[in-house]
Amino acid sequence: SFWFGTKFKAMYFPWGLVGFNILLGGSGIAELIGIFVGHFFFFLKYKYPTDFGGPQLLNTPNFLRTLLPDDISGVSGFGQAPSTRQRPAADEPRQWGQGHTLGRD
Repeated sequence: SFWFGTKFKAMYFPWGLVGFNILLGGSGIAELIGIFVGHFFFFLKYKYPTDFGGPQLLNTPNFLRTLLPDDISGVSGFGQAPSTRQRPAADEPRQWGQGHTLGRD
């Protein structure tokens, strides 16, 4: 939720910011420029090279790559999903032990 409990999908967040800025008496021009620049960056960085076969026009500068590396100590991304555990067969007895009843000494 956003301001005063307003809810909307993440893809509409920039437009929600424009609307709140205009509602509060601002012009919304800075937000609209930000939306345009973000879409232009996404197009030049990802869509143009992959979908249209164009050259990679935007590259991250090397000093930023050394300052902020893509991976930290060999771990990057979201990792790997855990493998599924195999359940014991239904006919095998479980080795749980006796346990302790709660509330008794």
